[in-house]
Amino acid sequence: MSTSELSELGIPDAAALAQLANQFFSALPGQASGPATPAAHQGLPAGLTHLGSGSHSEAGASSHPFAVQNVPASRAATGAHSGSLPGAPAYEDVPSLPVVAPPGQVPASFSGDLPLDAHNPAAVTQGLQPQLTLNPLDWGLPSDQDLSELLSLRSPTRTPQDAAGIGQAPSFYFLTQGFAGLAGHSPGLQVPGQAARPLSPQANGFNPGVDVNLVRRDFPVLREHVNGKPLIWLDNAATTHKPQSVIDRIAYFYAHENSNIHRAAHELAARATDAYEAAREKVRGFINARSVNEIVFVRGTTEAINLVAKSWGEANLREGDEIVVSHLEHHANIVPWQQLCARTGAKLRVIPVDDDGQVLLDEYAKLLGPRTKLVSFTQVSNALGTVTPARQMVAMAHSAGAKVLVDGAQSVSHMRADVLDLDCDWFVFSGHKVFAPTGIGVLYGKEALLNDTPPWQGGGNMIKDVTFEHTQYHDAPGRFEAGTGNIADAVGLGAAIDYVQKLGIENIGAYEHQLLLYATRLLKDVPGLKLIGTAPDKAAVLSFTLEGYQTEEVGRALNEEGIAVRSGHHCAQPILRRFGLEATVRPSLAFYNTCGEIDTLVGVLHRLSGGRRHRR
Repeated sequence: MSTSELSELGIPDAAALAQLANQFFSALPGQASGPATPAAHQGLPAGLTHLGSGSHSEAGASSHPFAVQNVPASRAATGAHSGSLPGAPAYEDVPSLPVVAPPGQVPASFSGDLPLDAHNPAAVTQGLQPQLTLNPLDWGLPSDQDLSELLSLRSPTRTPQDAAGIGQAPSFYFLTQGFAGLAGHSPGLQVPGQAARPLSPQANGFNPGVDVNLVRRDFPVLREHVNGKPLIWLDNAATTHKPQSVIDRIAYFYAHENSNIHRAAHELAARATDAYEAAREKVRGFINARSVNEIVFVRGTTEAINLVAKSWGEANLREGDEIVVSHLEHHANIVPWQQLCARTGAKLRVIPVDDDGQVLLDEYAKLLGPRTKLVSFTQVSNALGTVTPARQMVAMAHSAGAKVLVDGAQSVSHMRADVLDLDCDWFVFSGHKVFAPTGIGVLYGKEALLNDTPPWQGGGNMIKDVTFEHTQYHDAPGRFEAGTGNIADAVGLGAAIDYVQKLGIENIGAYEHQLLLYATRLLKDVPGLKLIGTAPDKAAVLSFTLEGYQTEEVGRALNEEGIAVRSGHHCAQPILRRFGLEATVRPSLAFYNTCGEIDTLVGVLHRLSGGRRHRR
């Protein structure tokens, strides 16, 4: 279609579109004025880096007014829709755009007769009538009002340098308005046989500081539907979802940096090595370690604990020595120590908990003595949400001369991790619990301790020199990273840490705490529901049973409504059996969850509770 024909239809030509696009993206908050320019190859682009579809919505969580939904094929073909990848063009070269409906769709404002072949761009173009008026919303574009609102936003925390590169801070939706906003909530909770109850978060003591509806834009999976219902992800203790910035960073690594590290004299090896070691530095800062030499990349928490057990443990424990764990532990912090005891003759001793799920410090003190060589405990219980007094427990163990490992798998996404303040000897966590990929995790260890510990595995990367008679090993962290590691996902972990740091772990913790209080208050009102784990100091985990139902039945009923929870023993059978149970239902929260999602959960549980009489 010629420029004149486009003009007659009121459609701007390619040059005008390019100018509009450049003006739009350069005018975004924190962007430099003037035409958009390509980002550096290592940088995340500005503007719509994390724009996602606004198709997902739940009661009370409004749809994003700036969401890109149905992107025309001509944009997708040029890579414009995937422009969130670092180094992607910033719309300088906008191709001539025929008036083509997105594949299989026709704009609602189309007033002509649709040709038979709706997938044929030419046919659709030929069928357009002169009176056609284009609605930008039909094309996934913001309206004039949306653009005005977007361009009026200001963020005191963003700078033009934020979009300059991966080594600097990428842009995120939640930063456009700081943290002033509402937690999305439904207009009321419908309890069977009762009128809908208004559930204003403020009326229930919820005064959030995070605009969760903006945060949610960065998580593409939250726009999924399950069984025809919007996905409500309340299984965060099992794994967390990934923001678009993490997804983009991994894709960029494979597209532009993929190489083995530390061993080749070519450009991609240098890029990959730089990205990998930059991620190690981000982890160091995230947990406040003294040196990057104290950060070892592993597959996850389980591998990290096994590494300590099989390397330091076998080298230092003897028959009659004692290992102390708590009753709260995940199987991954029990089984490796049982195996070590079986090999060495050491004994495993257990700190009891009270009926709320809190560690009994007086009983813990009685377990510590001259035979105690190691104490290993979780900072947050994955089954109950109990937050342990970790700093005090570490100090008590050290006073007895024992080393201490703290399992941070369930804590790092909810609270500040500070290994210097804890003074623990080892700290372990998994990336996928903190919005990073699966298959990557971290073992922190005090540097001198790591260097005194024999390697766990042998192979490439971890050696200084090898002969058939003798091998000399690197110091940490290299001595524990034999072979080719999970390079891309380590880089992804670094991107996830960037995301969390931008949002602020204290902000995350404060929001989740209020969401936990909100959920706890409503769950207590469900007839027949019993909360398991009621410690005053809890992270965002809720375990319960529902009278008249097996836990898997509750899980299936919730899944029918699009709600994902964990039902079972949560790989923590000893603590559940402490309460006389084999399984619980476990909703677990993250900062992208809303009051509206909690309302939906509680509404389903009320319906199930009301149906108990028909099952007897």
